[in-house]
Amino acid sequence: MTAPIKNLKARPKVVDAWIQPWTREVVNVMPERTAHVFRKYGTDRMQNGISLEEMIEEMDASDVDVSLVSGGPVVPGHLVLEALDKWPDRLVGVVAVDPTDGVMQAVRELESLARDYPVCAMKLEPFYFWRDPTDRVFYPLYAKCEELGLAVQTQVGGTGPLFPSRSGLPLYIDEVALDFPDLTIVCGHVGSPWVDEMIHVAWKHDNVYIDTSARLAKHFEAPFRKFLGGYGQDKCIYASDWPLLDFQRPLASARELGLPEEVEGKFLGENAIRAFRLDRFFADGA
Repeated sequence: MTAPIKNLKARPKVVDAWIQPWTREVVNVMPERTAHVFRKYGTDRMQNGISLEEMIEEMDASDVDVSLVSGGPVVPGHLVLEALDKWPDRLVGVVAVDPTDGVMQAVRELESLARDYPVCAMKLEPFYFWRDPTDRVFYPLYAKCEELGLAVQTQVGGTGPLFPSRSGLPLYIDEVALDFPDLTIVCGHVGSPWVDEMIHVAWKHDNVYIDTSARLAKHFEAPFRKFLGGYGQDKCIYASDWPLLDFQRPLASARELGLPEEVEGKFLGENAIRAFRLDRFFADGA
C-alpha cells in the first residue's frame, strides 16, 4: 500500500462521488455512440466543452466540499491529473487504465498513479471494452486495487451510450465480490433497470456499495428509497455525474427526500468517506 497524500484540509460533509472533466478536448475525441446519451439528456452545453476552471467554479457555488474526479475511455487521464494538481484540497482522483493494451502494463500504470497522486479508486466501465466485469482481463487490476487499498468504481445498469447493457447486470458484481471479498466495489447509477438485483448484491456483500450518479432523487425507484432510508443506509453514496447533472440540483433533490439527519449525513458524505477510505487524505487533525 502506498503512503497517502494529505491533501484535504478538513473532513467533508458533502462528497460528490462521480464527476469528470468535460473540456473541449473530451468533446473532440468522443465517439458518436457515446455522445448519443448526452443528447438524450438534453445537455447542450456538453457539446461545447467546459473548462476545468468552470468545473471548480460550479462546484464552489454548490454545497459540495469534495468531489471524486475520474477519467475513463472517453476522458483523457491527464485532465484528471491536471485537476488534482490544481485543486488538491477539493478533489480526489479515480483513475482509469486499459488492460486490453497489456494487462501488466495497466497494473504498473495503476500502481504508479496511486503512488504519485491522491487516488482513492479505479474507474471501470466494462461496456467500453465489450467485456463483462468478470472477464479475466480485469482480475489482475482488482487484485492490485485490493493490495493498494483502492476501491473499484464501476458502471452498473443499462448503458446510456450505444453499447450493449449486458455488462451492467448487477449479478456480475455478485461474482466479483465473491472472488474479492476485501475489495470495495462502488456501483454507479443505482443499477436501473435492475434495481432489485443491485440492492440484493449490495445487501449480500459487505464490500459492495451503490452510488446515485446520473440520477435525481425524485426519480429513485421505491425499493431503492426504502433501502437508502432503512436497512441500506450504510451502503448508499451520493454522486451527481457532473456535468451530466450539475452539482446543486441532484443535491437539492436528495435533501428533499426528508431523510433523518443521521441517514442524510451518511448518504451525502460519511459512506463515501468510509467506502473510498478518504480519511487517509485528511490533513493531520482533520
